[in-house]
Order: sequence, then C-alpha cells, then structure tokens
Amino acid sequence: MKQNLIAFFHRGLIFGGFGPIVTCIVLFCIELSGTPIALSATELLIMALSMYLLAFVHAGASVFHQIEGWPLAKCLLYHFLSLYTVYSICYLINRWVPFEPIAFAIFTAAFVLIYLTVWLAVYCSIRASQKRLNRKLGKE
Repeated sequence: MKQNLIAFFHRGLIFGGFGPIVTCIVLFCIELSGTPIALSATELLIMALSMYLLAFVHAGASVFHQIEGWPLAKCLLYHFLSLYTVYSICYLINRWVPFEPIAFAIFTAAFVLIYLTVWLAVYCSIRASQKRLNRKLGKE
C-alpha cells in the first residue's frame, strides 16, 4: 500500500504542473479572441491552485487501476470518487458551478455520464487490443 501511495504522489507531482499551464493557455486564447478577462489576483491564484489540484489527483488516481488484487469495480469506485470529489470542490470554489442543488445535480449527472462514457470507450478499446494481440499469439 505504501508503494501505491508513493506512486500516487509521484505521478501527481510530475503532472500537477500541467493544470496551471493549461489554464494560462486557455486564458491566453480567450484574450486573443477579443473577450475581456476580468480576474482579480485572488481569483487567478485560486484558479491556478485548483487546476494544479485537479491535474495532481487526475494523474495520481491512475494508480488505483494498478493495485494487484483489487477487483475492477473497486478500482473504478476509488478512481471515480477521487475525481468526483476534487472536481466538485474545485468547481464550487471557483464558482464554475453555482452552489445550488439543481445546478450541482446537473453537474453531477454530466460528470457521471462523461466519466462512464470515457471509461467505457477506453475499456472497449483495451479489450479490442487484447483480442487482436491474443489472436496474433494464437491464444484465441
């Protein structure tokens, strides 16, 4: 377990910096489009820290799928809960989602739908690759 925790933090530290970089690129593109951006230094700091946290947890959470002995459902649950929790907190802190029950329910539904869609697409892609490789190896 200690090894997995170390891997989580290692991956998070390596890739966490990409969050603020992507944020700056997005803000730069918005500015280039002629749309004025009015952010205070506090809002910009909160946004940069939030994006760092999102990237950190996103990178680190990949370790759940590599823990030997964990069933797929447990890996998926931990991965989902870690991402959902950090996204919810960051979206609420940055006011990207209003702190209202209806808005948060819509956010949750969209998050679950997108998460499951991406997960199923990756899962099906990996399964298809495995089948092709097994056929080449003569195991099917």
